[in-house]
Amino acid sequence: MANHKSALKRARQNEVKRTRNKSYKTRIKKAIREVTTAVADNETEKSGKTFVKAVSIIQKTASKRIIPKKQAARKISRLARKVNKIS
Repeated sequence: MANHKSALKRARQNEVKRTRNKSYKTRIKKAIREVTTAVADNETEKSGKTFVKAVSIIQKTASKRIIPKKQAARKISRLARKVNKIS
């Protein structure tokens, strides 16, 4: 554990950031899961709506540098391919 006052503060800040980043990543996983289940059920309209929401969540997360921009682009691309296959 840290001993200096500044190191203790840094440890507290890292913990807050870790929990916040974890929640963003969980949101991404949930959004992707919603799209894939809609695609698996062949629900064209629902998959389109959930895809738009998922793209928004992924792009927000990438803009905050929680995930890399290229990783976000890859996730969006793969989701788009799935959605376009059924429509």
